[in-house]
Amino acid sequence: MSRTATISRDTSETRISVTVDLDGTGRYDVKTGIGFLDHMLEQLSRHSLIDLTIRCDGDLHIDAHHTTEDCAIAIGQAIDRALGDRRGIMRYGTAYAPMDEALTRCAIDISGRPYLVWKSGFSQPRLGDMDTELFEHFALSLAQNAGLTLHVETLHGRNNHHIVESVFKAMARALRQAVEIDARKADAIPSTKGSLGG
Repeated sequence: MSRTATISRDTSETRISVTVDLDGTGRYDVKTGIGFLDHMLEQLSRHSLIDLTIRCDGDLHIDAHHTTEDCAIAIGQAIDRALGDRRGIMRYGTAYAPMDEALTRCAIDISGRPYLVWKSGFSQPRLGDMDTELFEHFALSLAQNAGLTLHVETLHGRNNHHIVESVFKAMARALRQAVEIDARKADAIPSTKGSLGG
């Protein structure tokens, strides 16, 4: 069973194409026009083993908000579509990701009930060409569109680059666990209700 999906999103603010392969090797080809966002999405792909191709042409003459938000929406929708009915998935994933002095914990439930708990923060308003407040917004948009219950908490950290990199690596590793097929229950939807969502 192929667990791949492509999403195209075309608005007055952005034009995006996203392709994911949940059973990939962490290959990525990412071009959003925002260097720091590209760097984080490459981390997300590499450490989740989800192959990720993104092309985005956004209204960066305004700011990075629409591009960041719409990339998260499209990635979330692609993951949601690639998961299908969620049959056989592990469903839950948890990871700790250290990055030098920074440490972030992430827990994911592919529940179909989007929710974000975010406990991470930054001491500067920008990293590269990206506003640091957009990282939480990215996580929220991803959770809403992939149907994730997503908990992110940075336990330690001073360097802003290290903090956000530990966030994306923790999300990636937790996502990797959650989308994996459970060899003991590959034919079953992991819910006593018989379905995930709502």
